[in-house]
Amino acid sequence: MKTTLKITAAASVLLTAGCLNPAGSMKNDATFADAATSNQFVQTAYLEPGAALQSLDEQFRRATPTMINFEFNRSVLDTEAKLILRGQAGWMKRFPQVRFTVYGHTDLVGSNSYNDRLGHRRAQAAVNYLVSQGVPRKNLIAVVSKGESEPLINTQDRERLNRRTVTAVSGFVKGYIGDDFDGKVAVNVYNAYVAP
Repeated sequence: MKTTLKITAAASVLLTAGCLNPAGSMKNDATFADAATSNQFVQTAYLEPGAALQSLDEQFRRATPTMINFEFNRSVLDTEAKLILRGQAGWMKRFPQVRFTVYGHTDLVGSNSYNDRLGHRRAQAAVNYLVSQGVPRKNLIAVVSKGESEPLINTQDRERLNRRTVTAVSGFVKGYIGDDFDGKVAVNVYNAYVAP
């Protein structure tokens, strides 16, 4: 019974919150679809976190490119990469409860240790840009470098497709709704929508 009440309370508060804009009135614009997506996500996330993460990752991959590429031996973002990352940031900000991991990759040219460091620098460059676009740093993990271990194109030559970062949904931020839901989250959600 207690679990049913927790689920009902969480779902009802978050369903209502997803339909309101920050001023507290009902949404009647294109963002209402975002609220419906959020509502479905909240219900699924509470009952089946693994399925919710998989669903979110699929939605993320459909909504925006998840890969950016780099010049040879560089970790500097070009114009195309920044455009893609802005799209990713827009999507990420719609789901502030979700954590993302940025994986850095290199081509097969160079030593393993050098490429591990270069992959990390690429991932860090992507994370820094996402943060500059308003994504909370706590929602991003950039310590993951795949180096040259997972090439898309298996060649010893320089290959642009291998020089990349890939962003993926990887979990929920600490403190997101879980088994300890006791109404405090509902109060915070409510206050966020009625605050002056």
